[in-house]
Amino acid sequence: MGKENEKLKLTIELVPSTAWTENLRKYLPKKDWDKIRKETYAKAGYRCEICGAEGRMNCHEIWEYDDKNHIQKLLGFIALCTMCHYVKHIGFAGILASEGKLDYEKVVKHFMAVNNCDRRTFEEHRKRAFLMWEERSKYDWQIDLGDFNHIIQQKKG
Repeated sequence: MGKENEKLKLTIELVPSTAWTENLRKYLPKKDWDKIRKETYAKAGYRCEICGAEGRMNCHEIWEYDDKNHIQKLLGFIALCTMCHYVKHIGFAGILASEGKLDYEKVVKHFMAVNNCDRRTFEEHRKRAFLMWEERSKYDWQIDLGDFNHIIQQKKG
């Protein structure tokens, strides 16, 4: 999403619909995923790495997209508070809100507070994120789990 993201501390990251079920947790036994998750929280000092909030954390996978070759590569992990995690997955947040399980406006206000921006900035960023999501969702993605690729090979073998 380019240069506009450089100004935003908290951004929307929509995983292409064709890759929704792909994540490292899918390939790991629960105890191994829990170890990665807890190490991520500890490295972050049990604080959200974007807004600094304390409390319940989520281990968010950081993905890089090669739009030319359609490769989605896992770069690492970041500890996020629940609100920052909802922003990252704003589409999922919208679904939860439509089911009455989440106040979507609180998620939007969190984005604006963290980025010190107005509603227009949020709406423009959200629109760009969904346009990119629509484009990326046209393709099947090769998943590269980086340092964890060997897990897929073991599962297939």
